[in-house]
Amino acid sequence: MKGRWITYSEDELAWIEARHTLPRELLHALFVYEWGREDVSQANLTALCKRKGWFTGRTGQFPAGVPSWSAGKKGLRHPGSEKGWFKKGERRGAAAKLYQPIGTERISKDGYVERKVNDDLPLQARWRAVHLIRWEELRGPLPEGHALKCLDGDRLNTDPNNWECVPRAMLPRLAGGRHGRLPYDSAPAEIKPTLLAIAKVEHAAREARKAR
Repeated sequence: MKGRWITYSEDELAWIEARHTLPRELLHALFVYEWGREDVSQANLTALCKRKGWFTGRTGQFPAGVPSWSAGKKGLRHPGSEKGWFKKGERRGAAAKLYQPIGTERISKDGYVERKVNDDLPLQARWRAVHLIRWEELRGPLPEGHALKCLDGDRLNTDPNNWECVPRAMLPRLAGGRHGRLPYDSAPAEIKPTLLAIAKVEHAAREARKAR
């Protein structure tokens, strides 16, 4: 009965202690057979051994100096298992259906045109913004700490002349926000050049103060 305290005789305890290194399943089967203790489950016997500190001595680890069974068997495999292996570059199932070849273009969540440039990892490195690709082809890599700003507000327009290289630190000023001005991207076309010029002057002034 669950919750009932199970008692053992001195002879039973001595018998168990003498065989406590046996696997618990075997020890329980032998104990029940030898003593007729159908009321004792394997869990009961395991709990008793734990309370008494009678452990099997097995840790599941190889002792120091004892080689692993697989030592020197690099590439060990079941004969015939190679039939189910994926070959390099092979795609099956959902991966094959979802695969997009290099050169494929898509619209990102932020509204930029992206192009797949490789199949390598990490996944994020497989796609690059098309406006950045075209800029670099024409003018070379961006200076460190700089980004491209869309001039007409249309992020789908990847013409390099529609993008200007600006310091990243200047982007918050163009976004409006805490600077309390009209965001550049949503401003009328005739106001955009003025907002960009103001942001450049303020950024230059800030950098000059930092340099003092």
